[in-house]
Amino acid sequence: HDLGTAVNIVTMVFGNMGWDSGTGVAFTRNPSTGEKALYGDYLLNAQGEDVVAGIRNTKPIKELAHDMPEVWEEFVAIADKLERHYRDMQDVEFTIERRKLWMLQTRTGKRTARAAIKIAVDMANEGLISKEEAVMRVTPEQVDTLLHPQFDEEIKKQAVAEGKLFAKGVNASPGAAVGQVYFDADTAERMAKEEGQDVIMVRPFTRPDDVHGMLAAKGILTSEGGATSHAAVVARQFGIPAVVGASDMVIDLENRTATAHGLTIHEGDWLSVDGGSGEVFFGQMPTTFPKFEEQTDLITLLSWADEFRRLEVWANADYPADAKRARDFGAQGIGLTRTEHMFFEEERLPIVQRMILAETSEERTAALNELLPFQRGDFEGLFEVMDGLPVIIRLIDPPLHEFLPDLVELATEVAEMRARDETEGLAEKVELLQAVESLHESNPMMGMRGVRLSIVMPEIVEMQVRAIFEAAANQALKGATVKPEVMIPLVSHVNELKVIQPRLQRIAKEVMEEKGIEFEYKFGTMIEIPRAALTAAEIAEVAEFFSFGTNDLTQMTFGYSRDDAEARFLLTYVETGILPKNPFQTIDVDGVGRLMKMAIDEGRATRPDLEVGICGEHGGDPESIEFCHHAGNNYVSCSPFRVPIARLAAAQAALKEKGIKG
Repeated sequence: HDLGTAVNIVTMVFGNMGWDSGTGVAFTRNPSTGEKALYGDYLLNAQGEDVVAGIRNTKPIKELAHDMPEVWEEFVAIADKLERHYRDMQDVEFTIERRKLWMLQTRTGKRTARAAIKIAVDMANEGLISKEEAVMRVTPEQVDTLLHPQFDEEIKKQAVAEGKLFAKGVNASPGAAVGQVYFDADTAERMAKEEGQDVIMVRPFTRPDDVHGMLAAKGILTSEGGATSHAAVVARQFGIPAVVGASDMVIDLENRTATAHGLTIHEGDWLSVDGGSGEVFFGQMPTTFPKFEEQTDLITLLSWADEFRRLEVWANADYPADAKRARDFGAQGIGLTRTEHMFFEEERLPIVQRMILAETSEERTAALNELLPFQRGDFEGLFEVMDGLPVIIRLIDPPLHEFLPDLVELATEVAEMRARDETEGLAEKVELLQAVESLHESNPMMGMRGVRLSIVMPEIVEMQVRAIFEAAANQALKGATVKPEVMIPLVSHVNELKVIQPRLQRIAKEVMEEKGIEFEYKFGTMIEIPRAALTAAEIAEVAEFFSFGTNDLTQMTFGYSRDDAEARFLLTYVETGILPKNPFQTIDVDGVGRLMKMAIDEGRATRPDLEVGICGEHGGDPESIEFCHHAGNNYVSCSPFRVPIARLAAAQAALKEKGIKG
């Protein structure tokens, strides 16, 4: 356009005409706490730049009532009028010239996350705005901030100025953590449990057998991986602050050091990890620790959000403690329990390995019979905590080699033993190496795992289903209302379900007959392979529910290896505009989303009451939640710590659809 720039010509007023003049800046409510009280400062006999520049010590705004009572009364009335007119907290600037008040500017005031929530709730209670508007005024990011430990921004700025910023990476799991550095899971766990230390576990990347160290750590730092890497997913699930993919950091595991930008940390040194910003600092920084049950304004806001949303919010939880946390946060079910994490516990892993290495079905069954009581106990705890709510349990998904020692490490160990002429234990190591080699696959994530493993080695999932239904029956006999749902992963063809699902359903019926009790249950599948989405009409003939595993579905739709893509080129793709967003963080609506919508529509054409959810990492992403609302999902499932965020995002999606704004 050629309209040019508008210029306002106004009379200049002066606050430096004497001690009956002054100038100041104020907020109509406290921008830090949200308290309904004027907040700001002023100076007598000064101009605005004197207040901003800090040349003189300012006075709190409330002291104006003493210095100029009439001006103060007028200012309070105007501030109240402005807030009522704009229906939001205002940031105002004013000048007093010879006891006459002049308002120079008003605008919507910036505020902290805590203040944003309190102001929204208070204004709704005061009748200034509606409950719907209050829900729309708070962002999911503000809720996220309020639920995790935090570093003070001023302290962080000071640390940067002092050269204490050690590394930057992907902000994988929010929150602040301070601890001493250890470079392997066993040491991290030992130092945390035996020495009582706060631990930061530093690794190039994490594997499932690192989980015990991750759970013991206050924070996690890796040099590789992205927002949906193993480290990031586990950290988010358990609410552990994490920074991953800090590629400038070089880890020397042999010498137990990590170096970045010429700075080196040694094992035992202190680090402060900010999982919200992706920054890592030398030394110890103070943190604040909010508690959900103490956030009364947030609890009120979320209760209003629950009135407006259509989508249910479930949680991903592997252990009873996670399930309880999720339920406390408002989860309405468990959308994903990963049974394989239970296999990695110290007392169970040797039994799992014996099962994998068994040469006959009888040997394998004997090992599985030892595992059965452990699995049953795990599930009993989940059903007890989730009394009355659905619990989806995914049958074993990863390839078996993940439960065995690393091939390269084991081969190196055998070679070193031979070089040293060590014979004690060598035969056992060689036998183990041969077994690991026999299970080696060129592309294990697309190899024998999920339903394929269940068909080739059905004894494993038969044990799991027996454990699930024995646990459910035991809790039902105690008076609990159980709603087990068994999820069969990685299905690509309906015939896979036709082979394995009836076999598992027979076990479910057998257990209920043995226990003398009946309860509702479902068998369904994860939709994580494009072919499954394309043939959803056929799959819904057998499956009673769909749950989208959007992490793998995104990998297979794009043809990306998740960790490699995020480490090598995905950031460049987003920065240069090739992709609008990281598709592992926000659902790719045009591609992955189209497959999901097709699967939902065609699945429900076959089975109108088909239950549909999402259990990938996208289940906690606000934009992805909005897509799921429009696509017709029944629920989204996310990590327990993101349940409050998902509750708000689901409500905002429903309100946006009705045209309601903040």
